[in-house]
Amino acid sequence: MVVQRFERHRMASGSARAVSDTEFFRLWLRDPLAIGGVLPSSEALGRLITSEIGRSSGVVVELGGGTGCVTRHILARGVAPSMLYVFEQNQLLSEHLRDRFPGVNVLNVSAVSMKRALAGVGSEIGAVVSCLPLLSMGRLPRARILKSAFDVLRPGGALYQFTYGRRNPVPDKLMDRLGLRAELIGGIILNWPPARVYRFTRRRSVAVLPVRSAGSALRRDLP
Repeated sequence: MVVQRFERHRMASGSARAVSDTEFFRLWLRDPLAIGGVLPSSEALGRLITSEIGRSSGVVVELGGGTGCVTRHILARGVAPSMLYVFEQNQLLSEHLRDRFPGVNVLNVSAVSMKRALAGVGSEIGAVVSCLPLLSMGRLPRARILKSAFDVLRPGGALYQFTYGRRNPVPDKLMDRLGLRAELIGGIILNWPPARVYRFTRRRSVAVLPVRSAGSALRRDLP
């Protein structure tokens, strides 16, 4: 999840909600694995991870909306607010996102519940933009989130993920199990820590286990 300095954003009713840097830091201290990062992301990183997003993407899903830095860039690419679904598990941050981005669908649930939460959206999800800290996650939650992302994506859709690591944040065994391929689309050395962005897509003609049986198999196969 990315961090930026919060500013006050007026709600339609005229009231305002603001989250200070100190409050965000306290949230990070309470659950660093969920919040993911405590340093600001650069504008360049926001532009890079959304560089392939546009109106033709159809419905776009963002995982880990945080303070709204990447959300803002997705909307700037021409995605209508009603076509954007943002998952943010933290209650305070999800309220901030609703106040800041009227019309955007903000879901205060875990990304693990993605498939169930998006059941009524249909088959027009063309992109998932993930700001989740995959490297800090347990193996099974990471596998479930990735599988759910490709369960909801339309054919040819892509998952975009940034990482502070030096390589693809998804283990090779999990890549093979889910039938994924990864391509590095760029890096931002001016971000701190330096970040890389990957595009994940489904390989052609690959068999993937049904949702109900995938959990035990993934658990066996993960390193």
